[in-house]
Amino acid sequence: MRIIVFFDLPVVTIENKREYTRFRKYLIKSGFIMMQESVYCKMVLNQTAVTNMVNNIRKNKPEKGLVQILTITEKQFSKIEFVTGEYESDVLQSDERLVIF
Repeated sequence: MRIIVFFDLPVVTIENKREYTRFRKYLIKSGFIMMQESVYCKMVLNQTAVTNMVNNIRKNKPEKGLVQILTITEKQFSKIEFVTGEYESDVLQSDERLVIF
């Protein structure tokens, strides 16, 4: 499964910029990768992991702005169509060699 986080946060004041930076760094530390500006994605194993991650995002969300979360399956994610440009990433996009401890 994939969790996709979309956010639109104000960056008018210095405090707004700090909140934006803090939230963005939280997503990166949590294993999210940037798909495009203000759109981050993370692969998770099951619905329990989704629930935990969504609860953590809610705890770390900024006071102001809009944060949206979309959960989709790997099959749905693989059907993303790139209309312009090409997707380039150094991150493995498959769970075929996923190691679970």
